[in-house]
Amino acid sequence: MVLICTFQNKSIYKIMGCNSCSTSGLPKGCKNNGSCGVSGCGKLSVFDWLSDMELPGNQEVFPFVEVGFKNGRKEFYKNVNNISLQMSDSVAVEGSPGHDIGVVTLSGELVRLQMKKKRVKQDSPDIKKLYRKANQRDIDSWQNARAKEQETMMSARQMALDLKLVMKISDVEYQGDGTKATFFYTAEDRVDFRELIKKMASEFRVRIEMRQIGSRQEAGRVGGIGSCGRELCCTTWLTDFRSVNTAAARYQQLSLNPQKLAGQCGKLKCCLNYELDTYVDALKDFPDTNIQLKTKKGVAVFQKMDIFKRKLWYSYKDAYLEWIPLDVDKVKELIEKNESGKQVDNLEEFAFTEEVLTPVVQYDNVVGQDSLTRFDNKKKPNNKRRNNNYRKNKSKKPNPKRNGPK
Repeated sequence: MVLICTFQNKSIYKIMGCNSCSTSGLPKGCKNNGSCGVSGCGKLSVFDWLSDMELPGNQEVFPFVEVGFKNGRKEFYKNVNNISLQMSDSVAVEGSPGHDIGVVTLSGELVRLQMKKKRVKQDSPDIKKLYRKANQRDIDSWQNARAKEQETMMSARQMALDLKLVMKISDVEYQGDGTKATFFYTAEDRVDFRELIKKMASEFRVRIEMRQIGSRQEAGRVGGIGSCGRELCCTTWLTDFRSVNTAAARYQQLSLNPQKLAGQCGKLKCCLNYELDTYVDALKDFPDTNIQLKTKKGVAVFQKMDIFKRKLWYSYKDAYLEWIPLDVDKVKELIEKNESGKQVDNLEEFAFTEEVLTPVVQYDNVVGQDSLTRFDNKKKPNNKRRNNNYRKNKSKKPNPKRNGPK
């Protein structure tokens, strides 16, 4: 939905919703509409905490802005005409060829930090220009192009099936002026799609661009809900996709079950790397689990560990079902004794015993001196008050006018 506000013969266009979700209305967050980075349906949104601060004297506004497109795609553009822009303003930017329509997601000094973080140089020839704010004709052309994306994607999938191409077209993005369509696809091997491009160009009458993406990028564009119950990280905030291997699951003592460790993209979950460094640092203090503990009772082997409680479980070779919990420091002490040629009698005397403290609960009389059962006692009838009422009624003389003749 597009809201058009007219103020002093000027039209201000605000994108209040998008086709990727069902939300609509004014941006949420701090209610500062126009400069708030927490919009209702924006992906990878950034809060502009410098929006209400003025620049020092004789300092010009940073001439670059960050513009967002469909499914969280963001690019940097140069504001050559020094147009006053705010977040969520729809703008017309340079395309290849033609022009594209996007929404300003960040402006000012934070764009300088973002360009430095992503290693984008200001004098790079790849940075395109920002033309102007989008007018009503640009908005209508952009909305019409967006409306054709779903139908175009289904038709392109059918064409790929007819040509027997081993590929999956996951998304289609039209340029703002409707003269170019970018098809995102995934494939295991190299695909010769020259014949497919010819058929799509003659069918859709637009410039065709094919772009291959990975499984993680596809999941980020499609979106969904993860096993944690929240929206996928690659859809909301994750921008760099680092490789995840099974060693991350081994460090965290997780069972190597592909159904539990794999995400919607079919790869290992990205969240396995979030706490990996903490586990690696904690395991540096643990002894080698391949070392066997030699005692006079027998040889004990490692069974499992609890990193947070700093406990290890060992069992004798002739009694695998009886696990003995040991502290990390005790295990190191036993290993040092074995290296020096000493052996203890058994592991039971070094077993870890967790003291369970039973809390002593004391109940206080919060009512004070009153008894909690004071309402259970039945009230005694007030006979004195009853007798007084009976005497008053008896002393009254009858009124013959009221009662009538006898």
